[in-house]
Amino acid sequence: MIDDAYLAKVSSVLFVCMGNICRSPTAEAVFKQQVKLHDLSLTVDSAGTIAYHKGNPPDCRSVTAGTKRGLDFSGMKARQVRDDDFERFDLILAADNDNMNDLFERCPVQYRHKIHLILDFITTGVTEVPDPYYGGEHGFEQVIDLLETSLAALATQLVSARGG
Repeated sequence: MIDDAYLAKVSSVLFVCMGNICRSPTAEAVFKQQVKLHDLSLTVDSAGTIAYHKGNPPDCRSVTAGTKRGLDFSGMKARQVRDDDFERFDLILAADNDNMNDLFERCPVQYRHKIHLILDFITTGVTEVPDPYYGGEHGFEQVIDLLETSLAALATQLVSARGG
């Protein structure tokens, strides 16, 4: 759990999965929607631990599932996590433990406190966002369900930490 004193100072959030075409851009879109709903002022971005899909738009199945729920993926292009991201972002939220471990390996020790799992804000028993890439449409819907629940809770915590 991230304490309120830290959350009160958060001004930027980076979402990370492996390729930055399914889970992390969907998290970015979901959280941007929450930021608007809660009238927060935050920088929100996403990246991947690998550069395989660099420059590509989000997976069309993520976009299709998200658009049905009013999510906006416009302008998003896959990119790899950069070294300066660890300093630049206040919260770095990984989709799963493998990506979190990859981030910890690259991250300078003084910034490791910023790295958490995307689903750390809910207690459903599910701790990792499953990768829907090789599955069917239902997997993309499940990802959005998990992200909406966790990131709404994060937005609420941010508002509360700011005294709102």
